[in-house]
Amino acid sequence: MTATRVSAPGGAAPPVIAIALISAAALAYEILLMRLFSIILWHHFAYMIISLALLGYGASGAVLTLAQHAVCQRFAPLFSAAAAAFGVSAIACFVLAQRVPFNPLEILWDPRQLAYLLAVYLLLVLPFLCAGACVCMALSCFRGRLSRIYSFDILGAGAGSLGVVGLLFVLSPADALKLIGALGWVAAAVAWLECGGPSRWPAAALMALAGLPLLLPQAWVEPAMSPYKELSQTLRIPEARVVEQRSSPLGLVSVVESPRIPLRHAPGLSLNATAEPPPQLGVFTDGEGLSALTRFDGRRDSLVHLDQISSALPYHLLRHPRVLVLGAGAGADVLQAHYHGARQIDAVELNPQVVDLVRHQFADYAGGIYSGIARVHVAEARGFVAASKERYDLIQVALLDSFSASSAGLYALSENYLYTVEALQDDLRHLQPGGLLAITRWVTLPPRDALKLFAAAVVALERFRVADPGSRLALVRSWKTSTLLVKNGAFDGDDIAAIKAFCAARSFDVAFYPGMRPEEANRYNVVEPPDLFDGAAALLGPGREEFLQSYKFHISPATDDKPHFFHFFKWRSLPELLSLKGRGGLPLLEWGYPVLVVTLVQAALASLLLIGLPMAWVTWVGARQNKVMPLAASRGRVLVYFLAIGFGFMFIEIAFIQKFVLFLSHPLYAVAVVLFAFLLFAGIGSRVSQRLQDGTGPELRHPLAAVALAICLSAALCLGLLPWLFQHSMGLPDAARILISAALIAPLAFFMGMPFPLGLARVEATDARLIPWAWGINGCASVTGAVLATLLAIHVGFTAVVVAALVLYGVAAAARP
Repeated sequence: MTATRVSAPGGAAPPVIAIALISAAALAYEILLMRLFSIILWHHFAYMIISLALLGYGASGAVLTLAQHAVCQRFAPLFSAAAAAFGVSAIACFVLAQRVPFNPLEILWDPRQLAYLLAVYLLLVLPFLCAGACVCMALSCFRGRLSRIYSFDILGAGAGSLGVVGLLFVLSPADALKLIGALGWVAAAVAWLECGGPSRWPAAALMALAGLPLLLPQAWVEPAMSPYKELSQTLRIPEARVVEQRSSPLGLVSVVESPRIPLRHAPGLSLNATAEPPPQLGVFTDGEGLSALTRFDGRRDSLVHLDQISSALPYHLLRHPRVLVLGAGAGADVLQAHYHGARQIDAVELNPQVVDLVRHQFADYAGGIYSGIARVHVAEARGFVAASKERYDLIQVALLDSFSASSAGLYALSENYLYTVEALQDDLRHLQPGGLLAITRWVTLPPRDALKLFAAAVVALERFRVADPGSRLALVRSWKTSTLLVKNGAFDGDDIAAIKAFCAARSFDVAFYPGMRPEEANRYNVVEPPDLFDGAAALLGPGREEFLQSYKFHISPATDDKPHFFHFFKWRSLPELLSLKGRGGLPLLEWGYPVLVVTLVQAALASLLLIGLPMAWVTWVGARQNKVMPLAASRGRVLVYFLAIGFGFMFIEIAFIQKFVLFLSHPLYAVAVVLFAFLLFAGIGSRVSQRLQDGTGPELRHPLAAVALAICLSAALCLGLLPWLFQHSMGLPDAARILISAALIAPLAFFMGMPFPLGLARVEATDARLIPWAWGINGCASVTGAVLATLLAIHVGFTAVVVAALVLYGVAAAARP
């Protein structure tokens, strides 16, 4: 069977430099949107952004399926127009999306929010549709050069994913957005020149227009923060204002003062307290996670309020301890340790901007706490602990997330490696005999955070073969916070007496200590029933698994394979929560999870339309024109093959992004580095796959089956090496960890870059009209796969998601076109 073929436009070579530029711009835009949405809403919308990008790419295949001949006849002007349209829409669609009144906190009680979410989704798809159209046009019109085009596409995308992170160190997100918009126009000009346009003036005009986005007023493109974020609420205080703001890939740090109505931040301060905190400045990261920068004049008696909160408990059990503060922020926990006479304080903070503000610009205000009182380490907490050789009397995990976002479940999709079983084990290894690990969390009712953390501590102690984990645990709560103590040794009578005295003096409730009687719980801040005590007792008893299954929220311990500590949602509790809608029950629902489910449904529906309708159109047109169409079995194989490799690629990529959040210290770093490594080495693999097609490489009877087997072996090697590498390399500098990540991903990504061009080559040999359709299938599978992989990771873990991907690659090998 011979298919109709369209020659390369004018015999010219494909515009590979322009393809690399537009792909770099598209991936940079994708990662920048994650940064912008972290500021506007919350960072877990990152996976929605990934699906947006892929939906746009898939939609481009659907569009071009309907107009291949027209595209190839006018390739140069259409390619340049699509690239320029990306430059315009990247800025315009973001500006318009900010005008949509979408609020995820209202999604279940306001039906309009679903329409608003869809509007945001469709607006932000448009730039990616334009970028995807550029690549798909080249794949359709330059037959026989698919591997070269595809390799430049993903190599450019890899460069863009890593380049934008470096760009965000020197530019604000708004300025980076304008630069990416300009890059679309540059790609349009380069494409015109590469395609040998009849005259040069269109390229000159396009290059001149590239400067227009850079001249846009800053106010037009500045991210507008949600009014429900902590910073927005704080700025509603009369005369409150931002006195300093700094931006980097790690976050937008804002320092707020309120001269008229002083800020007072002391989470869970005892209702018996007689001393108020001294003046404070509020330090916010991306508008959330308030950390108090307290004015300190050197007098310890000005800090007496720090003895009236639940996190002060360990200092009543230890004398002059060596303290490690994880997540030091603006230094409140450092001041607390100083007030209680700690003989040495090590403070670990991830964001160097926060450290720089406290150490330099606000050094006098803060009393030099980061210059003389504490030794400050700019590092990720898990990495610092793993690399440290020291042992401490107290390891304090600071309370840095916001109560409003945490209690609303807006962190439900975010990975947090501070509260996993493995993290608690690492912390306990670095305690002196008799030392304490203290973790403070917000109190939510019914209890979620505290019980999930308690369960993790029980499992961590059991892994150390502690016969009686309950003998090493204590839990207290104020009206707003709870503090869990895990001791390197058993609590004795003096410890228990000190815990009781501490709580009685401050009207705090003892939730658990070894040998505690039920009637001792729930005395001051009365909650019926005493869920914390009952839950702690159940987690230490023989019926633990039954309790975890029957509890209304998901409180099974988080692990490094399933690190979603803030995921508490259970489907079977949804009807009960919805029935409480009129009585204020909806705040008990974790909002991040339903938003992801809604996104998955929208992505799946859009994907079905984009796969089914173009194929139906091609079939109908072929029948009308009496053209021979490929057999239904062949079309079915194309469908299954490209669906399988689309899902498989995204499952592995998303799982590795989430897995490397721990190793690379930040979600944005993980996205950029993992995408860069996958795309770089997949691009190289794509180029090498050309040799398997033209006979210049090794002779393989079934190359797709061999590639699928290589992917499985490489993935198994990665999964086997990851725990060992993470354990021994966490403390290395950023550059070394990036290189290790790239080296680990390289073999797997190299082979994963081959199935797509090999499959396209087979489709071209059968019926070249199906190339855009195959591109659309792969893109749409990737759309759904990006969101589905996140949901699966929450429920079954990263390893299971990777294993599912390997099964899909096996299916693809069996169904090869």
